[in-house]
This record gives sequence, structure tokens and C-alpha cells, in this order.
Amino acid sequence: MSWKDAAEPVLTRMPTVQRPEGHVPFKRKLAWTAGILMVYFFLTNINPFGLAVGQSSDFFGQFRSILAGQQGSLLQVGIGPIVTASIVLQLLGGANLLGLDTNDPRDQVLYQGLQKLLVFIVTALTAAPMVFGGGFLPADQNVAAALGVSLFAVQSIIFAQVFVGGVLVLFMDEIVSKWGVGSGVGLFIIASVSQQIVGGFFSWSALGQTGFFASWYGIIFGSLEIGSVFTSQGLQNLLFSPGNLLAAFTTFFIFVVVVYAESVRVEIPLSHARVKGARGRFPVKLIYASVLPMILVRALQANIQFFGQILNRKWAGMPSWLGVYNQGQPVSGFFYYVNPIQQPTQWMWFLGEAAADPWMIAIRVTIDLTVMVVGGAIFAIFWVETTDMGPEATAKQIQNSGMQIPGFRQNPQVVEKVMERYIPQVTVIGGALVGFLAVMANMLGTVGGVSGTGLLLAVSITYKLYEEIAEEQLMEMHPMMRQMFGSE
Repeated sequence: MSWKDAAEPVLTRMPTVQRPEGHVPFKRKLAWTAGILMVYFFLTNINPFGLAVGQSSDFFGQFRSILAGQQGSLLQVGIGPIVTASIVLQLLGGANLLGLDTNDPRDQVLYQGLQKLLVFIVTALTAAPMVFGGGFLPADQNVAAALGVSLFAVQSIIFAQVFVGGVLVLFMDEIVSKWGVGSGVGLFIIASVSQQIVGGFFSWSALGQTGFFASWYGIIFGSLEIGSVFTSQGLQNLLFSPGNLLAAFTTFFIFVVVVYAESVRVEIPLSHARVKGARGRFPVKLIYASVLPMILVRALQANIQFFGQILNRKWAGMPSWLGVYNQGQPVSGFFYYVNPIQQPTQWMWFLGEAAADPWMIAIRVTIDLTVMVVGGAIFAIFWVETTDMGPEATAKQIQNSGMQIPGFRQNPQVVEKVMERYIPQVTVIGGALVGFLAVMANMLGTVGGVSGTGLLLAVSITYKLYEEIAEEQLMEMHPMMRQMFGSE
């Protein structure tokens, strides 16, 4: 008996959101999307019952714009378990260890069930050390005394709430994917990043001023002190304080580069085999795999750092080569070198903020850049292959739609060979480019302290969401196009 036969009774009974029967009107899709977004913001503002509010520490702070969610809320774990489960499945699928054919309906159900099961497991494994062992979500002793129960009982209540929050994120994502516009994961990332950017632009405490104009004064000048521009502190205030010029420039630059990269494409002409005059183009974008594979790379780094935090708190005799921590952050050792650069002052030693030696910082920057560039290319390849965006799957989609490449025989193998000239190369180049941009954005800083990866994700997802909304509107105005492209 294969593992599929043994696991099928469990995986096929996993709770799921039912797909709509037939076409969902565009206005209803927008309503579902807006409704889920409101629920997301609502849940991020609810603290778990029994939590010692104000005493928790957010390890995911530097990754929060990527993993979404909110520290000390029901959505503490954010989309982390979903991303981690995707990493595991992509690695197992890439090594062909699962033996699942995503074109087989039975295997599709098993794959989706396995992903849900992994999300449940990872959610529990992520929430447990935060509540019971890491001190990230401490229980309130006053609540335990008032209820007349042990502190462990209150911790169990907190764990249950955080676990349910992680499961809710999974099903909210599924609702948006099936009934709304875009994906829930992308929507939550946009919401998280937007909150940080808006907060970074509107700094109400700039130079002790109040009111609307103070916020804009803070954007331009930050906490710059007149007459100290040429000192180390003055230069730091000019470049890196909240609402500063360099961060605003970097944010604007990343926005322009991503939008431009999304528009750079190789367009392969197509014509309909049976409808004369019906022509189209298949775009192979420079960022063909999108920037979503970057979530996988950063989530992998976040899990490594989380493991280091747990070791630091629980292993008093942890060797120095593994990691030395100061105020909860690694300052040397393995966990320091694999910790990604998050802000300019972590690598610009000439400003006096970087505590490590220049050679240590150089190694850390090199490792971060290598991991993001190489990891971005590798995960982009996995993403393309597992989401049916590869040459073979694309050729079948074109064939099934009745389209063909002019001048070539109407044969999937022929179309696949044409696609192999572009898709693999563009996938690697695009994945490496996105990784490089993410590191550069982190090193230069962004408005609101948003990570470079988070900003890239938000801009790219917003751009794709705009394209999808435009496509939905087009389908709504021309129902025949839904039949042609199989959207019914």
C-alpha cells in the first residue's frame, strides 16, 4: 500500500472552502475581498485572552512585513505557516518524493489536503515555543489568579487562540482565492506593508511639531539638527531617521523599478486555429515567477533565526561559534552571519552604529546577497514548475485554448520547444534580480522600516492585482471571453 492510499481517508476529509458553481460576478468578488480584508484588520487588533499585554517581544518584527499578521494579536503567526508548508511541499515535489501528479484530480485533492495538514502542524509548532518556552507571548499571572488556574492553563488558552488564528488565516486565504480577487496571502502582505508605509510617511512627532504639516516636515527632514549635518550623528539623522530623504527615495526607486520590470516582457504571438483573425500574445515577463518566491527565501531565514532565538533562551551553554546574543539579537557566530541585513545602520560601520568589525559585516552582507540571489533563482524555478507555469504546462494551456504560434505546427511539443527558449532563462534572471533588489532596498532603508522584500512584494502584488481586476472587468463586459479562456 502506497502512502497515498494510507493518507487518502485523512487528506480527502480536510475542511475546505467550496468552490463557486459557475461565474462569480465581479462586484461580488470585490465584496468578498473587502470583507476578508476587514476581518483581517479586525483580528490583528484583538489580543488573545490571558496575554500579558505590553510584555511580549516580537521576534518576527524584522520579518513582519513579509509574514503579515500582528504581534500580540490572534494573527500572531501571520502567513508564516502557509509559507513554511509551501516550502516543504516545493522541496519534496522538486525532488519528486511525493509522487503526486498535479494534473490528476485525485492527486490534486491529496496535495491540497497535505498542504492543509502541514499548515496545521507548522502553526502548532510555531505557536508552542512562543507561548510555552520563548517568552514571546507571556501569560498574565493576574488572569491565572483571577480564574484560580495554573499559569500553564492560561498559556494553553493563549496557544489555542493563536492556533485558531493561524487556521483562520489559511481559510481566509482560500476564500479570497476562490471567491475574491487575487490571493489572501498577497492581500495580507499588501495590508501589512501599507500600514507600515503610511505610518512612516505620516510622522506626527517630527521636530516636536504637531498637526498635518508636521508630518510632511518629518518626511523631508526627519530629526535633522541644523548645524550638525557634517557630524556622524547629523549624517545619520539626515539619511536614516524616520521620514528621511534616502528612505523616501529608495521606496520610490523600488516602486519604479518593479513597475518597469513588470512591464518588460517577451511577447510570443498567438493566433486562433479555428477563428480567423483572432490573435493574441503570450507575455513572458522579466519577473516571470513574480516576487512571491522571495517569501519562501525570507521565511526560511526567519525560521532559522527563530530557532536561534529559542536556542539562546533555552541553552545557557550555547557555543560562541553558533551565536552570541545581545539584547535578543545575534552579534557574532553562525546566527549572526545568516541574519539578513534589515537596515542601513547594520552595515555602515562608519556611522558608528554597526557593532561588528568591518570584515564581519562584509561576510554577513555577502552571505545575505548570495542567499537572496541564488535562493531567489532556485525558488523561482520551483515556483514555476509547481504552479503550472513551466514550458510544458504552458504549451498545454495554449493548445487547450485553441491557440497556436503562427508559422509552427499545432502541436504541444512544438510550442513547448519555443517556450523553452524563454521561460527557463527569464525565470532565473528574474528571480536573481528580485533577490538583488530586496537586499539593496534593505541596505538603503525604506519608509516606515518596511523590509526591501516586503516592499517588493507589496508593489508587485498590487500591480498584478490591478491587472487581474482589469481582466475581470473585461470578462464581465464580454462574457464570450470567459468561455474562450475557460473562466466559466
